[in-house]
Amino acid sequence: MNLSFFDQFSSPTFLGIPLILISMTFPALLLPSPGNRWITSRLSTLQLWFINLVTKQLMMPLHNKGHKWALILTSLMIFLLLINLLGLLPYTFTPTTQLSMNLALAFPLWLATLLTGLRNQPSASLGHLLPEGTPTPLIPALIMIETTSLLIRPLALGVRLTANLTAGHLLIQLISTATMALFSTMPAVSMLALLVLLLLTILEVAVAMIQAYVFVLLLSLYLQENI
Repeated sequence: MNLSFFDQFSSPTFLGIPLILISMTFPALLLPSPGNRWITSRLSTLQLWFINLVTKQLMMPLHNKGHKWALILTSLMIFLLLINLLGLLPYTFTPTTQLSMNLALAFPLWLATLLTGLRNQPSASLGHLLPEGTPTPLIPALIMIETTSLLIRPLALGVRLTANLTAGHLLIQLISTATMALFSTMPAVSMLALLVLLLLTILEVAVAMIQAYVFVLLLSLYLQENI
């Protein structure tokens, strides 16, 4: 039983071929492709409004030099949002519950922000490792602490996204299993568990959207420190 709870987080395979790539590219097929007509559909208008809203929120804390990252950050935000929301559907696989995938997204982008700062303003980027006015005896310890906190940023990004989605999926499966098991013996308790399950599902929808936003927002804040 315990093993079956975690089977939902294992990558599905077909004839020995992992299907995680298909689950990652499938959400892009749901987006309507832009056409060459002047008058667009309501769905395309809603899509453009949402993309503009997301881009405005992500670019707000950034300097003008960081606006060239708008395409990358907005695309990552929509990508994570679609994957997280589709993962809440029954009999689906959520790639963002895999720590390896989240680290593969977090580490290159974090490294790109760090290298951008080291290339454009090396003195200011290295100056973050030592706060101004630090006593001389504490300089080596503070440099080590700040360096460690800088290096664990991509790990924190990946673990945060993985842990929140994994915990939510486990809670939904546990409560749904209890609802079905108690339906024949204790219907009243089963209906109460069903109500809790509905509220938890609404909460998980909010968590899926918030975690995608937080992941990209933290990357934009890291970028702001280095431009």
